[in-house]
Amino acid sequence: MRHGVRLRKLGRTSSHRRALLRSLTTSLFRHERITTTLPKAKELRPFAERLITCARRDDLHARRRVLRQVADKEVVKKLFDILGPRFAARPGGYSRILQLGPRQGDGAEMAIVELVGSEPTFKKSLEEKKARRERKAKVKAEAAKERGPEAPAEEPGEAAPPAAKGRRKDKDAG
Repeated sequence: MRHGVRLRKLGRTSSHRRALLRSLTTSLFRHERITTTLPKAKELRPFAERLITCARRDDLHARRRVLRQVADKEVVKKLFDILGPRFAARPGGYSRILQLGPRQGDGAEMAIVELVGSEPTFKKSLEEKKARRERKAKVKAEAAKERGPEAPAEEPGEAAPPAAKGRRKDKDAG
């Protein structure tokens, strides 16, 4: 039975596992979205969320507790200045795990770990598509003016198919 067994060992010694979680957490706070294996992601989530909860307090003791785990001072500054206030009103659940499926090389289950609120936005690409459509319609309208009213409008995809090469009509008939 597994009474009292709380964590995944991940095939590492305790010091190696602690170093792994610290580096994954640093990368998560720096980039706000990382890709890793599913067991590592599940082990990382409570570790990182505890540090975010600590950063919400924003006092000297909390900063020193976080600095014990995250060695990069720029990341700690970001955690306390940006991420802590972002999650100040949220009562937990600061990250999410998205399962990706098996990795090509060894079949390990992969996952994306991201902080809530750092999802990619595709608004800019939608605006670009709209602008591209408008430019295309404008070009078509100008081309129609140049051809005149009696010329039929030809679409690039409506051209007649080319004749089959190397075949004679009498072979097709019989």
